[in-house]
Amino acid sequence: MSKEPIQRRLVAILAADVVGYSRLMELDEASTMTDLKMRWAEVVEPVVASHQGRIFKRIGDGMLVEFGSAVAAVECAAELQKAMAAVHDDDPADRRIMLRIGVNLGDVMVEGSDLYGDGVNVASRIEGLAVPGGVAISNAVHEHVHGRVSIDFVDSGSHEVKNIERPLHIWSWSPNAEATTASAGRAPHPPRSKPSIAVLPFDNMSEDSEQGYFADGITEDIITDLSKVSGLFVIARNSSFAYRGQAPDVRKVSRELGVRYVLEGSVRKVAGRVRINAQMIDGTTGGHLWAERFDRDLEDVFAVQDEVTRTIVDALKVKLTAGEEARRENRAKVDPEAYDLLVRARQTVLQLRPEAAREARRMLERVIEIDPDLALPYARLAIISFAEYANRWNDATDDNLKRALELARKAVDTDATEPQGFVSLSMALSWLRRLDEAQAAAERAVALAPNLADAQTCLGNILDFQGRHEDAVAHYTRAYQLDPQFDMSLHFLGRALLALGRFDEAETAFKRRLTLTPRSDMSRFYLACLCGLTGRHEDARRYWQETLNVNPDFSVEHLRQALPYKDPALVDRLVDGLRNAGIALQSFV
Repeated sequence: MSKEPIQRRLVAILAADVVGYSRLMELDEASTMTDLKMRWAEVVEPVVASHQGRIFKRIGDGMLVEFGSAVAAVECAAELQKAMAAVHDDDPADRRIMLRIGVNLGDVMVEGSDLYGDGVNVASRIEGLAVPGGVAISNAVHEHVHGRVSIDFVDSGSHEVKNIERPLHIWSWSPNAEATTASAGRAPHPPRSKPSIAVLPFDNMSEDSEQGYFADGITEDIITDLSKVSGLFVIARNSSFAYRGQAPDVRKVSRELGVRYVLEGSVRKVAGRVRINAQMIDGTTGGHLWAERFDRDLEDVFAVQDEVTRTIVDALKVKLTAGEEARRENRAKVDPEAYDLLVRARQTVLQLRPEAAREARRMLERVIEIDPDLALPYARLAIISFAEYANRWNDATDDNLKRALELARKAVDTDATEPQGFVSLSMALSWLRRLDEAQAAAERAVALAPNLADAQTCLGNILDFQGRHEDAVAHYTRAYQLDPQFDMSLHFLGRALLALGRFDEAETAFKRRLTLTPRSDMSRFYLACLCGLTGRHEDARRYWQETLNVNPDFSVEHLRQALPYKDPALVDRLVDGLRNAGIALQSFV
């Protein structure tokens, strides 16, 4: 007898499950089951039916739904998330039933009322990449629905997932973009209550092509200057510079970074003078708001940067506070050689290598010789000394940390309005376990530059070390909004969420950090602990082995001693996850 041919059809598959279901059941099993049944009957099933979907499988707290149309599946997913958000709006945060939804378009095998195959499996994996309360869709779905739905999905890049050989390219959306800060790459963005701007890398128009670093330096300084204006929302250098060497559509940049305005321009340095041509564009229309040329002697480079900032502030009708006005008066001249070295040193430090740290130190020490009244070189030398201590570079000892503190204090004493000085001071104090003093310094940095992602991250770290993990999450979230390409904010966010026991959100943050920095040993370590704590022992052992593959010298004991937690037992509680997975204790040295 010949076998009956396998029935196949092309369908859109929606996969959904409840975020943190195990945690909710542990908190109150009876109430969770009652609430979930009510949400299913009153919200989920009616919405699915209204979009002609068919629930073909229930899997505990999750479901799989078939649609004959990708558009219907996506519109259903978005409506489900909006409806669920509205229903639980008044519920306590830790009791809310939130869904994570993934949608895929693929060929499936049909057996009775059930569907099987790669199309279903991929939908389930995509669902795991969605943010809590959000929707993730495959590239195939995006191609079908783009221009056909009123939902603005954002490219979230390619992801490696378990048991799927090929990377999955996904697009993301969330009705509450504040909850999407753990998404990778360029995530959806919340509405801005302030005028928002990104400054793209300025083109180098100097005759010497090697002067590109100088154009970058001017761009970075303008971003830093704008970050001190409390009435603006300013994207950080790291994310703006992701467009370096490109000629992107400004409207695309506006959507991807979540800003209304984009500044672009060029820099020309010649014969002791600097000329900046800049133009500000409305990212929603592509229309130019203004275009100006700024021309000054090199020693007045700080003043010309202030002119650019003031032009932007005036155009956007942003009022400077009295303190911001006062700090902008009488911008000092700067020695051209000192400024050139400051710019070079900053570029060199970004290489994150021991030899780069040594080279940058030599440049900054020369800046101090030229002009000892500049605060920035002291602040940056403090960061270098701290980085050498934390990374065990260049034969660093405990004296590096003491030296970092001395240099940071010198920066603050030299100029109490320079936020980088307070950032470096806060970092040194925190690792000396002087957390209250570190908090005060970080809060001052945030007050001086509310848009400085480094300052927000720094304050978040101190709150995290103090055990105030919820408060830390808020600052990491802010840092990520300001700098969506900064992978460390995702890592720190995951660390705080893990400490709170919000395992699903923490896992999302760590995994998406790995899409930006695939060679991270630390994020893999935390994933190993997380999987062990949640009973996924095979995954825990895999992540632990990957940690050692990336860094054979990884030491849990060094981590325990170095991280300045007020409650040192926190690291031990995380390590319990490794023990649960049967990982040998002798590995913890």
